Amino acid sequence: MEEVNILFTSAGRRVELLNSFRQSLNNLNLKGKIIVADCNHYIPTAVIADVYEPVSRVSDPNYINRLQEICQRHHIKLLIPLIDTELYKLSLHRQNFAELGVTILVSSPETNEICLDKGKTSSFFQQLGVPTPAILDPETILANHKSQYPCLIKPANGSSSIGVTIINNAKELAFFKDYIDNAIVQELLTGQEYTLDILIDFAGGVRCVVPRLRIETRAGEISKGITVKNWELMTAGKTIAEALPGAIGCINIQCFQLPNNEIIFIEINPRFGGGIPLSIKAGANYPEWILQMLLQQDLSIKIDDWQEGMIMLRHDESIFIESNLIK
Repeated sequence: MEEVNILFTSAGRRVELLNSFRQSLNNLNLKGKIIVADCNHYIPTAVIADVYEPVSRVSDPNYINRLQEICQRHHIKLLIPLIDTELYKLSLHRQNFAELGVTILVSSPETNEICLDKGKTSSFFQQLGVPTPAILDPETILANHKSQYPCLIKPANGSSSIGVTIINNAKELAFFKDYIDNAIVQELLTGQEYTLDILIDFAGGVRCVVPRLRIETRAGEISKGITVKNWELMTAGKTIAEALPGAIGCINIQCFQLPNNEIIFIEINPRFGGGIPLSIKAGANYPEWILQMLLQQDLSIKIDDWQEGMIMLRHDESIFIESNLIK
């Protein structure tokens, strides 16, 4: 039985995703451990993982060396980063980890640069001819007393909806344009919001696309959603994903379908999204398929190889552990 140990970095609360990979190891008759590395040991994934390894913050100059040490100690085959702030840094070291026998599930530096800066994302969409909100100049808006509100302001390099603010008038814009670091202003979209979970193989080909309608969100993450086989969304998502230079693994693309049915794309996140358990439950078993790709096994799936109409209703569940059991 082959052994595939998996290291998740910055796993936080992603218990369902880790459990999906554990189940996939079993389904494929693979031995393997789930290892979590995080700067905070008070996280649920540290409890459910086979091994927890403390690390410094991503910004620490020794962060990469520490991860390499963990990979060697636990014979890691696959490293999966789960937060935006480490994606670009890890993408620069893919070859160094490959020399240790470790595959990092991370896209190229070029793709991460496009995705992690919303200004560059907007330019990428425009170059592809994909509809996207224009980036507006705050000073121009303020200088025109006929400017229309509300609009949206957010950090160009933000994530998890942190700093995303609806601007209702000129007074609010004058304040928030300086309050939010590296802010950009865009038109406020209304309509149905979708996230597309897209699986890209190691050769850059799109294998599956799952649109999830975001019925309700909490703290920037989906709390209620449903899978929808919207072929216009799926085709557009495939086109966008395959245009990204060196994208691999699971990425998610966010868009709005306006009341007139026009589709406007707003963001790309080159990692597993928070709502991926819904797509997995609908039959898009990305963890299992990624492991098969890693092992160079035949992968026979279709872009719509999943169930439409699967609904996710999230709730909180607590984990209890005695403090002396946490190292």
